[in-house]
Amino acid sequence: MTLVIGSLQLGFLYGILALGIYVTFRILNIPDLTAEGSFTLGLAASAVCTLAGHPVAGIVAAAAAGALAGCVTGVLQTKMGIHAVLAGILTMCGLYTINLIVMGSSPNISLINVPTVFKAAESLGLSKEAARLVIAIAAAAVCLVLLILFFRTHLGLCIRATGDNEAMVSASSINVDAMKITALAFSNALVAVSGGLIAQYQGFADVNSGSGMLVVGLASVIIGEVIVGKRGLEIGFFSSIFGSIIYRYIIAAATKSQIFPAYALKLVSACIVAAALALPAIRYQMGLSKMKRTREREEICMNNNLESSYKQG
Repeated sequence: MTLVIGSLQLGFLYGILALGIYVTFRILNIPDLTAEGSFTLGLAASAVCTLAGHPVAGIVAAAAAGALAGCVTGVLQTKMGIHAVLAGILTMCGLYTINLIVMGSSPNISLINVPTVFKAAESLGLSKEAARLVIAIAAAAVCLVLLILFFRTHLGLCIRATGDNEAMVSASSINVDAMKITALAFSNALVAVSGGLIAQYQGFADVNSGSGMLVVGLASVIIGEVIVGKRGLEIGFFSSIFGSIIYRYIIAAATKSQIFPAYALKLVSACIVAAALALPAIRYQMGLSKMKRTREREEICMNNNLESSYKQG
């Protein structure tokens, strides 16, 4: 039972990460590697503020720090003319040092016996697991609602249009660079919020915690799309959180059954993402093969009919 509840809690918390990945991957069509650095940045900012006795301010600080990291990547892409993937890699590498500075040159920070937002919920009379679940659901719901409302605004619609047809948006006198920077800031703010909550949830912050987070987010987005389907932006946001929950249950089941050792989970995640991304191409090839077989059968039938007609004549 604890494993089920724990996976559900983590599913909602990492669902916020998946929302951030969805913004760049599906709306801007950019695989933003900044996420791996901004997740740890949010983790570090939240941990430092929580140690100072301000856990809620830690979440706000995580969002602000993540947004700033996204802006840096956006400026590198738009103003410096650096390729999107390379810009993300550069920011991610730079953030490793920034994260160490934020954490006071220590590779990890312990939050054991330190007041957190989850312990604040416990003080309301909830059990430990119930408090964690309530905070996780509430955080995911707030981020989801804010994201939906944001993309209904004029600015949000302009960002969506930029991802769909950048040339058309530019011709409409909309600042494409500003749209990309805003989207990257919003995306990395969500990723950092996820990191900030995870730091308080697990009771420690580690400078290497962001490793593989992009793959985790992509796996959540793609699993959600495979199950729910691509049915518009708002459904896409819901499916990302749902995919995150399913992904956590898959990981928990694999760990519990000892099918894979713990150190192989990132490899499993990478394989899940690769298989899901390759699925459209596989379906297309299967469709071509089916069409080819159908055409061959039709040609054989036609040849047989011609031979029969020739013999009768």
